[in-house]
Amino acid sequence: MTMNFITDAPPILREFLTYHETIQSHSRKTVDEYFLDLRNFFRYIKQLKGKTPADTPFDEISILDVDLDLVRSITLSDVYSYMNYLGRERPKHRGSADAGIGLSPAARARKVASIRSFYKYLTNKAKVLAENPMQDLDSPRLKKSLPRYLNLDESVNLLTSVDGINQNRDYCILSLFLNCGLRISELVGLNVADIRGEQLRVLGKGNKERMIFLNDACRQALDDWLVERSGMGLIDKNALFVTRQNHKRITTAAVHKLVKKHLTAAGLDSTQYSSHKLRHTAATLMLQNGVDVRTLQELLGHDHLNTTQIYTHVDNEDLRTAARANPLGKIKKEKIRTESDKN
Repeated sequence: MTMNFITDAPPILREFLTYHETIQSHSRKTVDEYFLDLRNFFRYIKQLKGKTPADTPFDEISILDVDLDLVRSITLSDVYSYMNYLGRERPKHRGSADAGIGLSPAARARKVASIRSFYKYLTNKAKVLAENPMQDLDSPRLKKSLPRYLNLDESVNLLTSVDGINQNRDYCILSLFLNCGLRISELVGLNVADIRGEQLRVLGKGNKERMIFLNDACRQALDDWLVERSGMGLIDKNALFVTRQNHKRITTAAVHKLVKKHLTAAGLDSTQYSSHKLRHTAATLMLQNGVDVRTLQELLGHDHLNTTQIYTHVDNEDLRTAARANPLGKIKKEKIRTESDKN
């Protein structure tokens, strides 16, 4: 089913989505996710408040009649009731018979963020609400998990094991992931014109541009690929990475597939690693080798330092040194016992 918030969203929601797409310059994908989150929320609210026939299937509830009066009537208790529904009753993947029930805390947290953003817009930008009723809305507590990454030897092994008909292209793609920490969407979107000497222009989330310096390994990998690429009869002459089959821009699905293929060839568990894990690897290796977290934030294109700080799990020798420097580290249980015996 084709999704179009221009026709499927009520005016109060359409204005919010348009604001994010035109003023905030958020990507179409991000705006669509806002729409889906809020559409689902208002369907639940209409059902909760008896504003739709009881026998209407949930996914067929129209939200076109949602207006300011309904939005204003929603309380924190209503939202927490919605969160409870998502955690206990909502299928994880709609349309799948064995999808399971109950969204994860991370999925619910994203929906809370969408609701918060909507009400913040109505209060601070549209100014149709005098006070923000979602000001104190809590988000589900998330379990902190360390990002999975390859160590240096595994990374070298991955690169050296690349072969096959697409060797130059695939080696270049893996090199950019492991050296520059690109997102897969950023890599797929690269054009030849984005290579600017020793720098690479990257268009990140929200169409934010950043420049990344290329080390010798990346520059050589790009040169080798560009020579091969120049001999191909290309349909998409702008795209940096293309497929041999149709000579068009490579897709995210194709990149995921080639990453899995080469991980397996390198003897690594392709179920545990992905293109995004290679981004984690780049960040971790740089931190382990002296790059400070703020520089890493700029390189990865993170808006907030908190996002970058998930990589500070690295096995840092400085942390070991600090722990050993504490004089209490030499006080052992046996010694305490001995001193007590003297008294």
